[in-house]
Amino acid sequence: MAKKHKSLSDYAYRRYRLAGSAILEEHGNPFFAPTDTLKAEIQARGNGHYVSFANYDYLGLAEHPEVKAAAHQAIDTLGVGALASRLVGGERSTHQKFEDDLAKFLGTEATLSLVSGYLTNLTVITHLMAKRDAIFLDELSHNSVATGARTSDADKIVFRHNDLDHLEQLLSEHREKYRNALIVVESLYSMDGDTVDLARICDIKEKHGAWLLVDEAHSIGVLGERGAGLCEYCGVDPKRVDLIIGTLSKSFASCGGFVAGSRVLIDWMKFTLPGFVYSVGLSPVITAAAAKALELMQTESWRIAKLSHNAEFLRDTAQAAGLDTGPAIGRAVIPILFNSVWETMAVSQHLLAHGVYVPPVVQVGVPKDKPRLRFFISANHTEEEIRQVVQLIVDRPVVEPPRTPFPGEQPAAAL
Repeated sequence: MAKKHKSLSDYAYRRYRLAGSAILEEHGNPFFAPTDTLKAEIQARGNGHYVSFANYDYLGLAEHPEVKAAAHQAIDTLGVGALASRLVGGERSTHQKFEDDLAKFLGTEATLSLVSGYLTNLTVITHLMAKRDAIFLDELSHNSVATGARTSDADKIVFRHNDLDHLEQLLSEHREKYRNALIVVESLYSMDGDTVDLARICDIKEKHGAWLLVDEAHSIGVLGERGAGLCEYCGVDPKRVDLIIGTLSKSFASCGGFVAGSRVLIDWMKFTLPGFVYSVGLSPVITAAAAKALELMQTESWRIAKLSHNAEFLRDTAQAAGLDTGPAIGRAVIPILFNSVWETMAVSQHLLAHGVYVPPVVQVGVPKDKPRLRFFISANHTEEEIRQVVQLIVDRPVVEPPRTPFPGEQPAAAL
């Protein structure tokens, strides 16, 4: 008898169930909320003030009139799209100027912008590392890093999160087996809000003849007095870091990614990096908005100090209320951890009912035993808004657990 094969839809349904779709059936879907509509609905009630802790607008520049004006001007003068790969179709004058200004700000020799931050990690890692090479990465690396390492022809070696003794041990054991070795860490980890000891990791990579890639997605505009990132925050010369990967979707209030490094490295990548060569260039509108945000980051530097104050205030207020903020250092990303998925979902719904938008992080991106609400802090938040959200969590109603556990979770009686 011929074997009956599943349709793609059947396969997708099964995988969706395994991924935790029961969570949505039990509590409703808190994801993909149209935030503009949500804000309007809450404000229309007449008794609510909408506050979002779910967006990356760290410096509060997304609605800045000068950023909007720069984007409008770019549409009027350069049009909407880049219309081709920059290698084969030419680029706009704004591309190189932005990349030069960004390199000067970061303290590197050159930068190269791409249309996606996720793509930047993926394409750089897979392009750089080949057979007979090894990638040493932190166990809590972002999916873009992990996927890049997995799809590369290089061997992947994982070290315990922020355990540099473990990293050094692995390098001592394995480095000489490989032609090239790349260490990959993040500057501000996107789920826990903690940092790596950059000075020590630079010493380690130099001792073992390795290269170092630092994913600065959440730290540009956040760490350091000028917001120049982890190197400034740790007092490390940026030239000791071989590759800095960043995004334009957070402090730059725009969209896209970039890689920064030596001039010869960037010149090589301009002609060979698949995610750059075979992708369209940044839209002139995106470039203009990011360039203006970079300028404002420097002329309105009070935003960086305000962001730091707000993040520390949330962390300290939450801890004083007995809430678990994990290892967060108090810069931009602050998690509040809960005991179970169902409790996390219920708290998120409770906050939304009071006009505060903080989607839960469960099943995807974090260990199943560490569900959380992840707070992205902005320079635009007020102390009163931060106090309010902490008090709402403290005063949350008691919620009955579900009849059956979610995938990967213990039965309610065992919690």
